[in-house]
Amino acid sequence: MAITNERPPEGVIFHSDRGSQYASYDFQDLLRENRILQSMSAKGDCYDNACAESFFATIKKELVIIISS
Repeated sequence: MAITNERPPEGVIFHSDRGSQYASYDFQDLLRENRILQSMSAKGDCYDNACAESFFATIKKELVIIISS
């Protein structure tokens, strides 16, 4: 849906964990067809995404406060 609705520019980076849905050939083909670069966390590194997830969690919390004010 994001590809259809947002039409991301060439070179956008999609970062994910190593979940089977993101590692599948079909998903990788979809990214390639739309010129999206794939980035995955390192194998066995559960802390690889921690900084980004913490950042977005803060934004979500702040957004809720702003919207409800």
